[in-house]
Amino acid sequence: MVTLETLAQWLAAPTETECLEFKEAKQQFDNGKLLDYCVALGNEGGGHLVLGVSNTHPRRVVGTQAFRTEVHLNEVKLLVTTRLGIRLEAVDLSHPDGRVLVFSVPSRPTGQPLHVNGQYWMRAGESLV
Repeated sequence: MVTLETLAQWLAAPTETECLEFKEAKQQFDNGKLLDYCVALGNEGGGHLVLGVSNTHPRRVVGTQAFRTEVHLNEVKLLVTTRLGIRLEAVDLSHPDGRVLVFSVPSRPTGQPLHVNGQYWMRAGESLV
């Protein structure tokens, strides 16, 4: 389970990793980009996409309005399940500096790399490739 303590540890990390991605997403986050990052994180064995945090060091919580309602969260979970065949978990954290939304992406099924629109995304350090 992702908690505020978990978030604090992630914020203190020196860099993003193949399994951890930060995005500010102050107002919204594009569904296409969400699918791309879910594919990449899933292909790397699973990980977390954290919205509402600056993606440059030192990281700080900036808050996000992306996928604000339960309806929006359910719609995006359905999109990921339908398009990628994996189940996306979402945790809404109330940080003193703003709302943080953490998507937990599971690993791809064994022997089946994930793709979206023919793109088999993966991570190389902090980059989506």
